[in-house]
Amino acid sequence: MRIGGVIFDVNGTLIDIHTDEGCRRVYRAISHFLTYQGISVHRSAIQEEYCQILREQRRASGQAHPEYDAQAVWREFLHRRCQGAPGLTQAKAEILPLFLAELFRGVSRRRLELYPGVRETLDHLRHHHRLAVISDGQSAWARPEMRAVGIEHYFDPIVVSGDHGFRKPDRRLFENALHRLGIPAWEAVYVGNDMYRDVFGPKQLGMKTVFFDSNQGRKHWEGVAPDYIIRHFGELPRAIEFLQHNH
Repeated sequence: MRIGGVIFDVNGTLIDIHTDEGCRRVYRAISHFLTYQGISVHRSAIQEEYCQILREQRRASGQAHPEYDAQAVWREFLHRRCQGAPGLTQAKAEILPLFLAELFRGVSRRRLELYPGVRETLDHLRHHHRLAVISDGQSAWARPEMRAVGIEHYFDPIVVSGDHGFRKPDRRLFENALHRLGIPAWEAVYVGNDMYRDVFGPKQLGMKTVFFDSNQGRKHWEGVAPDYIIRHFGELPRAIEFLQHNH
């Protein structure tokens, strides 16, 4: 079997990341920042409003696996809380949703680093296969984080769920990547760390799957089994070689 493309999950697979969105200092930092825009909102009110808008957005999505839009959440927050603020010009109002999304993620982040062997493995694979990404998350976070650890340039396309309104295991995300790679499902391998989103999802389309048993993600999902399991990222080339010659 020819493998034309290898598609990766990001967080928990390529990048070892940990965030704490419930930490009080996240909302305190945003509260302090907003005072410079002429906006006075206590951190607890920011957290409450943010979570409320997030819930409303998900309920309104109509998707089986809804994904939120972080910039839209902050845009709605500013609309509700910050109308007529003396320091909030039109120019600032247009850029603040993106800035607040980035600030929220940056302050909540506790760890951001590649798993051992990722860069060396990508350097090897790029000479033999096209590489792509399907990530649950927000483009405001995913691309800068990939850039920060030096791997964004390995992948084309990069498909991020927040740009579509639904998340894995929705088959449309996998179909999007396959279409842009120009290959059928049976010529692709998906590599991820979550048995439901990253194994069950791509198997719906007939893709081969490699499960990376990392420190994150669901390890079991009833009735689902990957084609290969790795416990160190450096084992991936051997897994792909096995799949090429045994399927």
